[in-house]
Amino acid sequence: MAALPSLRQLSYLVTLSETLHFTEAARRSFVTQSTLSGGIMELERLLGGVLVERDRQNVRLTPLGEQVVARARVLLADAQDLMRLSREMSEPLTGDLHLGIIPTIAPFILTQLLDEVHQQLPKIQLHLHEAQSEKIVEKLEHGNLDMIVLALPFDTRSLKVEEIAKEHLFLVYNKKDTNAANANSLDDLDLTRLMLLEEGHCLRDHALSACPVGERKNDHRLKASSLPTLVEMVSSDLGFTLLPEIALKNSMIHFNEDIAVKSIEDAPSRTLALVTRKSTPLQSEFDVILQILQKITSHLE
Repeated sequence: MAALPSLRQLSYLVTLSETLHFTEAARRSFVTQSTLSGGIMELERLLGGVLVERDRQNVRLTPLGEQVVARARVLLADAQDLMRLSREMSEPLTGDLHLGIIPTIAPFILTQLLDEVHQQLPKIQLHLHEAQSEKIVEKLEHGNLDMIVLALPFDTRSLKVEEIAKEHLFLVYNKKDTNAANANSLDDLDLTRLMLLEEGHCLRDHALSACPVGERKNDHRLKASSLPTLVEMVSSDLGFTLLPEIALKNSMIHFNEDIAVKSIEDAPSRTLALVTRKSTPLQSEFDVILQILQKITSHLE
């Protein structure tokens, strides 16, 4: 049988792909630069092709190197799951659990989530990571996260997905905005005043999927970095926005006397979901976290 690449060699290549710098990749791998370089050269010999282009100023992956990195990430994540499998067999529901959550969900569930996990999974040390959907999906695929909470529709590749709850988006507007106050559907709204989150937030895509505003050039007033910023923009009567139901009971809206909220016809919706790798050894933890999240969001049904 022909010699196979080692996980260590593959990890060197993956780390180098993230840094594009041999010295920094070696530092992150806790080895000398010569050890890392030698491991990658041996990997190239085993695979029969050049993976990395090197010169005095630049390091870049070849097309073959890019493909090998993509497959190496999957193998390394599976290897991490394999290592945790034995722990799960001997000591289930214990140890660290890394959970990723998108910013348009995290603030509205964290307090209850932490309380419930403390009660139902007392031996689990929960580590929370907040980031946009694409970033936490990548981290999950690479084995840096154990499971993630996001909103669908979103490309979850070949990951395991379980629905938590469905929710509609609601019209949030300044009480001075007579157009929004009298609107019954999206067609009644002046969409030039629609304000959205900046690119990268899936909530922006969910809103745009129902609003025909793609053909016009957005100005900077239509973009915000967070939901609180959007609410402040509405409070200043710069326009209106669409927010998910889970956010409506938050104090930033509830106690703002300038803002009104209402449902409208043909409003977009989204599905909250818990996602993990199909190879996860943490199926028991996944099931408990799913039940906790479904309980927390039961008011959305």
